[in-house]
Amino acid sequence: MSSQDLTLLRLRVVTEADPGAIARVLERFQNINVLPRRVVVEHGTTGSLHIQVDLTGLSEQMLTLIALKISQVPCVSHVHWHRA
Repeated sequence: MSSQDLTLLRLRVVTEADPGAIARVLERFQNINVLPRRVVVEHGTTGSLHIQVDLTGLSEQMLTLIALKISQVPCVSHVHWHRA
C-alpha cells in the first residue's frame, strides 16, 4: 500500500444553487473510475452550494487537474483542495 492510497485529499467547491452542479462535480471522478470516500453538500445562506469531496488513492497532480476542469464549469465560483 503506497502513501498515496492513505493520504486523504479534500476538494471544496462553491457553486450557484443549481442541482446540476453536484453531478457536474462528481462526474469528473466517475470519468476516471474513482469513488469518493465522502461527499457533503450544503446549501449556503447566500444561495450557493458548498460541495466537499474526500478522496484517497488519487495523486495531488491528478486532483489539481480535476480542480482546474471543475473551475471551468459556468456555475462554479470557487474550487480548491487540500490535504485533510
